[in-house]
Amino acid sequence: MAGQRKRRNQQRGGPVRGAGAGRWEVVFETQDPAEWQSSVPLIRAELGLTDASVLRVETPGGRAEQPTTYRLSRFVPYAQAEEQT
Repeated sequence: MAGQRKRRNQQRGGPVRGAGAGRWEVVFETQDPAEWQSSVPLIRAELGLTDASVLRVETPGGRAEQPTTYRLSRFVPYAQAEEQT
């Protein structure tokens, strides 16, 4: 259904991801499934990423010409992103 993701995020009280709200920052990326399984829990604990609403797991690729890539990203609001740079 159109707009279902937006409604679900609003109902869960997740971060506002509208225009100008923030950006996704890649925290970890690999093509090795074993490394992915072992590293992600450690990275989440190290960075204190316990809130699932600010995390995004992507697995682009997965075809013969492009191997599967596993990517963990976190949502960084622009106010925080500008302070870090």
